[in-house]
Amino acid sequence: MAAQKLTKGRLAQIIILMVVLITAFVWRTITYNQTQQENETVLTCHLSTTGCLVESSDENIAISFVSEALKADTAIIIQIDNTNVKPTAIVEGVSMYMGSVPVIFTKNDSGWQGEFMVPACMHDKMDWAIKIKEDQKEINALFSVEK
Repeated sequence: MAAQKLTKGRLAQIIILMVVLITAFVWRTITYNQTQQENETVLTCHLSTTGCLVESSDENIAISFVSEALKADTAIIIQIDNTNVKPTAIVEGVSMYMGSVPVIFTKNDSGWQGEFMVPACMHDKMDWAIKIKEDQKEINALFSVEK
C-alpha cells in the first residue's frame, strides 16, 4: 500500500474515530459492574480419599468417595450422608474448563450415592470441583484426579 497524503478530510475521520473509541472505552470503564460475585453462602471442602464433613448451622453433611482410585475415564462414585433431600450436582474443572459433567444420584441406606466420569486431561493430575446443591445449600467439594 502506497503512502497517501494526509488531507484535512482524512485527518477529520481519524480524529472522529479516535473520539468515538475513547468515549466508548471510558463509558464501558465507568459503567462496568462485576456481576459474578462469590456467593458467601457456599460451603467449601477439600475432598480427599478420606472424605470431608461440611458443617452448617442446622446439620452436618458427610461427603466421601466410594471409589478407591480416582482416575480419568472411569466411573467415580461419591456418597453424601445425613440428608433426606435429593441433591443435584455438576463436576467442573478448576484450573482448566473441560465442560460440565452431571452427577446421577440414587438413594441408598445412608443417604445418596452419585456416579460420574471425568474426561482425561493432558496433564497427569487435574483438579476438579463438584458443585452440590441441596435445598438452599451449596457445597463445593474440591478433589484431584490422575490420568
